[in-house]
Amino acid sequence: MIDAAYCVQMARYNAWQNRQLKSALGALSRDDLMRDRGAFFGSIFATLNHLLWADGVWLSRLAGTARPDGGIAESVALTATLDAWEIARFRRDAEMVLWSERLRSVELTGMLSWYSGAEGRTVERPRAVCVMHMFNHQTHHRGQVHAMLSQAGVRAPVSDLAFMPDDARVL
Repeated sequence: MIDAAYCVQMARYNAWQNRQLKSALGALSRDDLMRDRGAFFGSIFATLNHLLWADGVWLSRLAGTARPDGGIAESVALTATLDAWEIARFRRDAEMVLWSERLRSVELTGMLSWYSGAEGRTVERPRAVCVMHMFNHQTHHRGQVHAMLSQAGVRAPVSDLAFMPDDARVL
């Protein structure tokens, strides 16, 4: 289904996308970042915080890293400022890239079991599907941020995986 090379590519893509977002976000005022724009989590900043939180939750399940505090409801307030988000995002992206670079394809086989607060029960799914979900979830919410940036009059960054530079620095 997927292999370790896929994970490296997607972790690099995630880091590249988040680096590009930093420039676009800097063009917004705090009010613009926090304004409810009708997305699932409301604002650009709340969506970015949720995504940072969710990446931490998935890495805790997949790589044994520390799980971020709180649940989905609290995820939107994971960081309080754009500066704090940028630092936390950089660290999370580094964790994800390092995890992917150390990953062996055999580690993508088998089942992953965890307690889901969203479901209120223990869930078990194929590990490879969980990894694909993690990367898909990132793309999904960054797409929402992309749309909200456009609504705010800010040029959103290129998001096409096919156009990620081969020599893009990882972090």
